[in-house]
Amino acid sequence: MAQLARTSFRERMERLEESLSPLATRSYPAVRAEPEPDSDHRTPFQRDRDRIVHSKPFRRLKHKTQVFISPEGDHYRTRLTHTLEACGIARGVARALGLNEDLTEAIGLGHDLGHPPFGHTGEAVLDACVRERGGSGFRHNEHSLRVVDVIERLNLTAPVRDGILRHTGDEPPETLEGRIVRLVDRVAYINHDIDDAIRAGVLRFEDLPRAEIELLGSTGSERIETLVVDVLRHSEEAADIVQGEEVGSAMLRLREFMFGHVYLGPGAQAERPRIERMLRSLFDHYAEEFGDQQRVIDWLAGMTDRYAIREFENLSVPQGF
Repeated sequence: MAQLARTSFRERMERLEESLSPLATRSYPAVRAEPEPDSDHRTPFQRDRDRIVHSKPFRRLKHKTQVFISPEGDHYRTRLTHTLEACGIARGVARALGLNEDLTEAIGLGHDLGHPPFGHTGEAVLDACVRERGGSGFRHNEHSLRVVDVIERLNLTAPVRDGILRHTGDEPPETLEGRIVRLVDRVAYINHDIDDAIRAGVLRFEDLPRAEIELLGSTGSERIETLVVDVLRHSEEAADIVQGEEVGSAMLRLREFMFGHVYLGPGAQAERPRIERMLRSLFDHYAEEFGDQQRVIDWLAGMTDRYAIREFENLSVPQGF
């Protein structure tokens, strides 16, 4: 009876990766802060993916706000469903461009592990609390890296760590796979947040900027298809992950619209005082209890929305004997 595998797993994977684009990041050799033997049935990036998915911070994403806080409805996105949607789109782009899907997936699954509760508002409040106490501020991408490096000690490979850190901010990731996640993160959240905003009654379809919708598409799936096809076409020509001027500019304008009308719009601003009062109270309480600002940041950023609410109620509401 013929054997299923006559060569080692690594040899077979390296042979398969010969068919990838010359610009793709190869899975071997694994570069980790703490060297470790290779798995005999998973590539280094597949191991990173599994470590992220099996971590507690990943599970907590299901109870962290994407846009709408504690929404009454089962169909609103959470930080977890955003992560999965972005990851699926990113993998498709990587496959179409002949890049490393496993690396793309690992970065996509880990990119928001450090996001605090209550979405954009929670991040802004936590950043202000840290700066007011002499710190350098709070940025969720930097904290995502701290989560995998220090808090969970996942010992991820260098390309995955780089992609997590640089999925937002001034410097693009070093790998093309990381640059896919950086761009697709926006493609995903802009389009699914429009869907949620319309479902919540925060927006009407008629409110959306007409020129951008006519160009990109009237539904989320149409817009994602337009954006992905544009990225594929222009990235192949540029040997980088880029958008065309027309479609890319339309997406940025749509993003600006969402920040003005949804993320930082009247609805979000109406909730901000409550969120700010809660997070500031928790920050002050734990700063006094822990005496270590970094420990306070780690504790608060790791909370889910409902855990933060419960902790605030425990501190604020008189307890019976």
